[in-house]
Amino acid sequence: MPASRLSGVIATAGMLLLLTSCGLVDDESPAADRASGRQPVASTIECATQGKVLGSGSTAQQNAMKQWIKNYERACKGVRIAYWGQGSGAGVAQFLLGETAFGGSDSALKPGQADQSKRVCPGGRAIDLPMVGGTIAIGYHLSGVHDLVLDAPTLARIFDSEITRWDDPAIKKLNPGASLPALPIHAVHRSDDSGTTQNLNAYLAGAAPEQWPYPKEKTWQGKGGQAASGSDGVASEVEGNDGAIGYFELSFAAARDISTVRIDTGAAEPVAATVQTASAGIGSAKVVGTDGDLALKLDYATKAEGAYPIVLVTYEIVCNRGNKAETLPALKSFLTYTASEEGQQALSGFHYAPLPVGIAAKVREVIPTLT
Repeated sequence: MPASRLSGVIATAGMLLLLTSCGLVDDESPAADRASGRQPVASTIECATQGKVLGSGSTAQQNAMKQWIKNYERACKGVRIAYWGQGSGAGVAQFLLGETAFGGSDSALKPGQADQSKRVCPGGRAIDLPMVGGTIAIGYHLSGVHDLVLDAPTLARIFDSEITRWDDPAIKKLNPGASLPALPIHAVHRSDDSGTTQNLNAYLAGAAPEQWPYPKEKTWQGKGGQAASGSDGVASEVEGNDGAIGYFELSFAAARDISTVRIDTGAAEPVAATVQTASAGIGSAKVVGTDGDLALKLDYATKAEGAYPIVLVTYEIVCNRGNKAETLPALKSFLTYTASEEGQQALSGFHYAPLPVGIAAKVREVIPTLT
């Protein structure tokens, strides 16, 4: 058996164990409600009657998925959803093997992958449905500095090991009056293939092309620096090392109380990394997909007031036609919930950015057409 196929089988077996062992159920599960006498939370979710749905992929949306699954399963007793956060690359690969009902990816499918999907979507193809907005925070640990402003060219030079000390003139110019220490910069990046990395590469290439002449890939492109696995690994490195700087989703910064950089975009004021500013940043995106595919083109060089430019959108990759009959009703029911106003409003409490209203409306129009 080819290695890629074997890895898919192993991963699917793991998710099936999650489903059969109720591994996703915790103290806020339906069983706990019954044991404690709590009443289920009121919801407008339209439930499927039964089904087991497997998904895998982006770790950026993992915390959102955990909450969505919890909410959905509390309302829909006959359905079980499992999501395994393995990274965008693994999620796409597993979906294209036909091992999952949906894949989560922080970037849209490439044309070759869309063509490949026709083998697992009989009579159709895979499409990208935007579902989770994310803020890629630039976190830093610098004793005595609690407000730091950087711009795209300076960030590019830091992550490419061209600016190596915190008292560099380029950083001082952006932070007049700040007491910047004569400390080496400890720049940290992801060691694994990552949609978060791809979106940061895209931001730097789009907003500082002269300083970042690298492709927009899921692998890290800059020179030097320290590598760590996953957003949690990068956040740990930043948290534990004075002089460190790295990138990860805003929820990791919030969980560890890591300071984050304000970005000088050319707007009147530098923009902080927040849920609200990320939604504004995503709002400038344009739909470039066709025939139900809602792939977006983000404007990384935006200068709009209050629009944070380092954002990502996680897509749920599904078949537009050719879905398995035994999973389709539950899949459509679950995605209908995640794209709903109720599902999107739940995101902000976990440091995710709800989709802009217009984009969310388009997603809601496509989901009922899945067959």
